[in-house]
Amino acid sequence: MTTETSGSGDINRSLELLWGTAERPSRGPKPGLTLDRVVTTAVGIADAEGLGAVSMRRIATELGTGTMSLYRYVPGKAELLDLMLDRVGDTCPWKPPADAEHDWRGAIEVMAHGYLALYRAHPWLHKVNQARTVLGPSALDSMEAALAVLRGTRLRDPELISVIITVQSIASGVARMEAEAAEAAEATGLSHEEFWERQRPFLDRAMESGRYPLMGQLGEDTFSEGFDHFAFGLRRFVDGLEVLVRQRTEEARAEEERAGRERAGEGRAGCAGPG
Repeated sequence: MTTETSGSGDINRSLELLWGTAERPSRGPKPGLTLDRVVTTAVGIADAEGLGAVSMRRIATELGTGTMSLYRYVPGKAELLDLMLDRVGDTCPWKPPADAEHDWRGAIEVMAHGYLALYRAHPWLHKVNQARTVLGPSALDSMEAALAVLRGTRLRDPELISVIITVQSIASGVARMEAEAAEAAEATGLSHEEFWERQRPFLDRAMESGRYPLMGQLGEDTFSEGFDHFAFGLRRFVDGLEVLVRQRTEEARAEEERAGRERAGEGRAGCAGPG
């Protein structure tokens, strides 16, 4: 469940700060205090203790300054959140490989694992509604890199965006389940194994009742933690995408051949001259 919403503050101020067009504070009570330090500190608190621990007062305490001094650099927590999102996006550990145009499958895997690493490193991202993200340099850099990965697929523009959204969703979904499992273990004091072991006697009786014949046929390793659901989902998605890529490639080649024939026909007509 999300607890914060990106883009909920003064959008113009967020954009000015993200793109470096805002006026810098003319004076400050503490030498060395910068917007960069404010954002870095906020991200560090969120990573260590969760988004709920981030407040202007807490950041000021960490920086050893007064709360009011922070408002010289950022209007409030809503705008600060926009800066935090762009900051962690800048650390996304994936870049398109040099041969991305010729190995788009491998490039998508690199992209997906990069997104997974990002969500794992900053689990508080799952608490933010990013349906309307304020787009800063990091967001656009990430999009540009993703488009570079897909440029050789010949997919249509809406399809390219859909691929990026799907890859992000796969990574985010897996990371969210991992984060929520960790939160549940901490909240209940029961490990994953202990939680399911408590339910085993009831589940065994349910399976023996014959009410759930299909579930009763599932093997012991069905829910094994050793199965990589992320890799499985990603590979099946890429396999399906390859069918569309092949179709778009064939369509593009057919269009190129048709255009070539038309140009050749126009050339012959021009050489014939008037009758």
